[in-house]
Amino acid sequence: MRFLTLLLTSLFGLALAVGGGWLLALHGSPFYLFSGVLLLIVAWGLWRHRRWPTWLYAGWLLVLLGWSLWEAGLYWWPLATRLGVPVLLGLLMALPAARRSSPRGYTGPAGWPVLLASLAVAAVALAGIPRHLHEMDGTLPMDIVNANPALGDSPQPDGEWQAYGRSGYGQRYSPLAQITPANVGQLQLAWQMQTGDVRLPQDVGETTYEVTPLKIGNMLYLCTPHSLAFALDADTGKVLWKFDPAAGMEPQRQHQTCRGLSYYTEPTGAAAATTPATLTATASTTAAPAPAAVPATGHACSSRVFLPSADAKLHALDAQTGEHCSDFGNNGVLDLLHNMPFKQAGYYYSTSPPLVAGGKVIVAGAVNDDYAINSPSGVIRAYDVHSGQLLWNWDSGNPTQTAPLDPNNPNQVYTPSSPNSWSVASADEALGLAYFPMGNRTPDQLGMYRSPAEETYASSVVALDLSSGQVRWVQQFVHHDLWDMDTPAQPVLLDLDLPQGRVPALVQPTKQGDVYVLDRRDGKPLLPISERTAPQYVDIPGQHAAPTQPASALSFEPKPLREADMWGASLIDQMLCRIQFRQLRYDGRYTPPTLQGSLVYPGNFGTFNWGSVAVDPQRQVMFGMPTYLAFVSKLVPKNETRGRAMNKGEHGLNENKGAEYAVEMGPFMSPIGVPCHVPPWGTIAAADLRTGKIAYQHRNGTIRDLSPIPLPIRIGVPGIGGPMLTSTGVAFMSAATDDNFRAYDLATGKVLWDVRIPAGGQATPMTYLNSQGEQMVLLVAGGHGSTGTKAGDYVLAYKLKK
Repeated sequence: MRFLTLLLTSLFGLALAVGGGWLLALHGSPFYLFSGVLLLIVAWGLWRHRRWPTWLYAGWLLVLLGWSLWEAGLYWWPLATRLGVPVLLGLLMALPAARRSSPRGYTGPAGWPVLLASLAVAAVALAGIPRHLHEMDGTLPMDIVNANPALGDSPQPDGEWQAYGRSGYGQRYSPLAQITPANVGQLQLAWQMQTGDVRLPQDVGETTYEVTPLKIGNMLYLCTPHSLAFALDADTGKVLWKFDPAAGMEPQRQHQTCRGLSYYTEPTGAAAATTPATLTATASTTAAPAPAAVPATGHACSSRVFLPSADAKLHALDAQTGEHCSDFGNNGVLDLLHNMPFKQAGYYYSTSPPLVAGGKVIVAGAVNDDYAINSPSGVIRAYDVHSGQLLWNWDSGNPTQTAPLDPNNPNQVYTPSSPNSWSVASADEALGLAYFPMGNRTPDQLGMYRSPAEETYASSVVALDLSSGQVRWVQQFVHHDLWDMDTPAQPVLLDLDLPQGRVPALVQPTKQGDVYVLDRRDGKPLLPISERTAPQYVDIPGQHAAPTQPASALSFEPKPLREADMWGASLIDQMLCRIQFRQLRYDGRYTPPTLQGSLVYPGNFGTFNWGSVAVDPQRQVMFGMPTYLAFVSKLVPKNETRGRAMNKGEHGLNENKGAEYAVEMGPFMSPIGVPCHVPPWGTIAAADLRTGKIAYQHRNGTIRDLSPIPLPIRIGVPGIGGPMLTSTGVAFMSAATDDNFRAYDLATGKVLWDVRIPAGGQATPMTYLNSQGEQMVLLVAGGHGSTGTKAGDYVLAYKLKK
């Protein structure tokens, strides 16, 4: 035991001394070098049978405690990682066997000083357990402000979910009221099915289930990562039809996912004469719709769903049968690579459902980040919903020319690499506007390739005229984006009751954590937007940074990182994270990418991402999942990329073919694979959209599926996905990197229901009525490639116990 104590103390001290010297040379904290030297002295004293080492170690423990409180405050997780190993070593040192030179007698130092110091330090750390960073208790105002809010342009039965966010408003809100905070704990699994579309060994890393199903009549519609489309019986999950577009495998795709299908039904007299199923569902949220699948008007494809496939095609399918609609495009298919200036395999595809509005199906798409400076265009195109004829095209690189190009003329091409809109769009047909969250021009980190037009529309929300495609207004959230801070989320539309009256509003979450609240008629802010001075340091020719950046009055942005915020399982890996921190360039939010490597916080994973937020249009509040992960962005000269693997996904080293610099990006992680900065990394939060006041913010998710030992410790883990709200004030969300599905009290954020699921739930749930009038809650759980959650292919439906 004595030898073990000597060995552990020596190794611990040596590691801290060497690493601490390195850290000090980088102008970091001297405490690690001091500690390492002191521990080596303690080890020498123990080896020489001196009586002072335990006193010295006990004194160091108390100094360590004071330093830790000074740096981090009385918070459990920062203290636990600083104090845990030293306390355990102190308890070991207190054992007589650890200080005995031979079995015949004790001749070493006294153990009680180090025992008392270890217990005292542990007690202080334990006192910090109730306290957590990013935590704010409070209650959200739950008064009904608007008893009859607009839930979309066209009324739909309460028990249906006809678009990705339920309607073109993207609210992720259902008026159903059977499930309440009082009974949500009685939910149980009603049925589950497996699609059979599983992650394959040859798949790209970002192969993910992110789909939110639709529910029309008594049929559910969903798609899978490999672009299969399914129609299911909403009562049982039985497969009614399945469509496989044979999209194939392509290793150059950065994303292999499908977030959803889009639905359209003809507004003819037959469709307007509502079927008994529709009338029954409209009359009462608990009434049972008839077994009819979807409203029929007497001919094929009168109701259709649109599937964007991973091979850059758009399929129009009969909602009843899953057969191609032969009147659309080329026998039901549009090739979305038409008029593209470059057509590299896997560089362009639509991961999000197209927008169906104003008799058009409007398609945007994702362009691979940082693979090549000459890439496909980010053009947005509107096609006739029946025929597939191109009606207009809006190209952010050529924004005033929206007259459709000739798809059959290869000499007519869109602007290469122009900013794209890869997320989900929204529409207000009464205003005649479609709203698109815009991404950046590739390459993301090199700003010298952009035109003035591209600079105007990148990383913004743009309102396009539904009839012509012309820009009606634009509001930008990042100037001269060098960080991949795309506008990632579907704009959310609702009406807000403000002092000036009822205003049609648009809510736009961003990766930076700002939530912008705009007048959706003209883009003017309803909550104040300011401009802040931004870091300016760049270190390559032709690069510059914008002098200021926007900020919203409603924001979940984290505080800037400090060296003291570095974290790890022990003092040693925390020290290594401090070394990394000091080696990187970090001047706060919007530190430009550099050859040195820059810290980007929040990272491009986003405080918010494609999961957006859910809003309650009656109470005019929002619920979301702010996530906090730092990323590292490094520019790499091309002569330093030889022999290195490139273009393996959005993260890692990407070539930027045609540019002088590649870019290397990834999360800021410790050597043992955990984030380098202190948790929580994932939270849930709510805010009043009329005032911009945040009501509460709490840690979300446990380390059960992240740690070698499955401990359900609620530390607040990262997540990607979105929430859904009901009219009764219940929020449903999975999304976190533990395999759990939860319900929350919208008023307080308290977890009301928490169940394990068989795979990662990085998709947004939805709710509907089955044919018996029972409210169902549905989640697709198939895992997420970049977050590393468990893969699967499950569709899970829950209802209240009878």
